[in-house]
Amino acid sequence: MAQGRAGDPDHGVELLWREAEREPRPGLSLRRIVRAAIELADAEGLEGLSMRKVADRLGFTTMSLYRHVPGRDQLVDLMRDEVLGEVLAGAPEGPSAGSPPGATDTARSDPEGPAGERAAHGTSAEKPAAEGGWRERLAEVARQGWELRRRHPWLAEVRGSRHLPGPNAVAHYDYMLGTLTGTALRPSEVIAVIDLLGRFVDAEALLLAETRREERRSGVSEQDWWGARDSLYERLGRYPTLTRLWETGGWDHPEDSFTFGLRRLLDGVEVLVRERERERDETRDETSLESCPECGTPLEAAPSGRPRVYCSRACRQRAYRRRRADA
Repeated sequence: MAQGRAGDPDHGVELLWREAEREPRPGLSLRRIVRAAIELADAEGLEGLSMRKVADRLGFTTMSLYRHVPGRDQLVDLMRDEVLGEVLAGAPEGPSAGSPPGATDTARSDPEGPAGERAAHGTSAEKPAAEGGWRERLAEVARQGWELRRRHPWLAEVRGSRHLPGPNAVAHYDYMLGTLTGTALRPSEVIAVIDLLGRFVDAEALLLAETRREERRSGVSEQDWWGARDSLYERLGRYPTLTRLWETGGWDHPEDSFTFGLRRLLDGVEVLVRERERERDETRDETSLESCPECGTPLEAAPSGRPRVYCSRACRQRAYRRRRADA
């Protein structure tokens, strides 16, 4: 029974990287379980997800689910990989439909969807043509991740350092890393930039998930809840900076936190990219060799004194004789 393997990471890898079901079986299947769990988490958040609720939604017993997936943690990993396949498959509701950011598309979680069809036939998703520079590509990847988390806010709640990646997650991460191809960033800096971008998107999405959770719990919208806090606002007049910003309209038209944060993050990355480009150019200038004007042989740098003009005494004499003849 699968339940006995709930603590086995290798079994989790097998589940995530399983081959697609080419002929979906009638009745309960892992694909149906994962889809039902996603629908439940979309409606109630990750805190509302349980094996029992998924089983009730499908009309089966909880023990029936354990024959396919060993536990909730493995189910969450499967759900995460499934929704990341929406971006790879260029889902119509996505921010860039028709331009899936696929590295090698190994999506196997939905044999009936576009990603699953490609996996079943052994083909790969085509990469979209790279438009603009690295900044435009990176911004588009961030927007895709943000839109995905707006559809599935619980995705940002998948926390922890030991959630196993599936084929969709790896393909998406590979594409994100590829957006910085051609820059002068060091390999470790490419990874650091992408990880920083991912944490930023998750932080913004986590705030959205928390807001929705509170609204579900209280039945009161965020705007209405804060609008009713007059007892708090009456006490804020003693704070001069806050009062000045309030009176000058600082909260009347707030910046969009995602757009503002993304621009500032990219500004910082651009400073680093330019710094690395300058270092690269300076290194090239220092190591570039002049050529002998007579024979074209690269000149080695002189150990001291005046820089070399000719590669040998013979070339220097030939140049001297030619100048005498032209005079």
